[in-house]
Amino acid sequence: MQRITEVVKHLIIINILMFVLTHYIWKEGYGLLAFYYPFMEGSPFMPVQIISHMFMHGDFTHLLFNMFGLYMFGSAVEAAWGPKRFLFYYLFCGFGALAAQMVMMYMESKGAVLGASGSVFGLLAAFGMLYPNQRIMLLFPPIPMKAKYFVMGYAAIELFAGIGRVDDGIAHFAHLGGAIFGVLLILYWRKFGTNL
Repeated sequence: MQRITEVVKHLIIINILMFVLTHYIWKEGYGLLAFYYPFMEGSPFMPVQIISHMFMHGDFTHLLFNMFGLYMFGSAVEAAWGPKRFLFYYLFCGFGALAAQMVMMYMESKGAVLGASGSVFGLLAAFGMLYPNQRIMLLFPPIPMKAKYFVMGYAAIELFAGIGRVDDGIAHFAHLGGAIFGVLLILYWRKFGTNL
């Protein structure tokens, strides 16, 4: 079992605290801190939602899967990059996920976004680029798969679900946006370097 890194640990703690706060203590906060499309008439958008939505989750399963992904892939990425670069990347992917989902919100003129999934998908992409041949054991079905194939397969599933407009309440384009923005940032760093 790998050691949890510092930024990952603090992100998990913040997400859990936000979940407890908005589901059990300050329930009004749940509706206030998710991101709402700002250009829709009567939208409850507030600027704080640009950041707060990344730390909100719809239910315990949503939180559990995102925090598991953050731990599994984030700790390895943070160990490779260091805390400052890792945190910048994590937030950048979250903003990229939001930008991608806003395009869909514009087309549909509705919806709210919440969750760390876009950032976690960015971490999944980073893990696949840093450790392409690392074997990942899938849960369903329980077979090992190289990280690069896992990432590509998962991205394909998200793309088809998004294009097919699967009505499952999941922001598939936000997931893709987080991964795409992450890949572009990594390619930029590889070409031009980073001072982080």
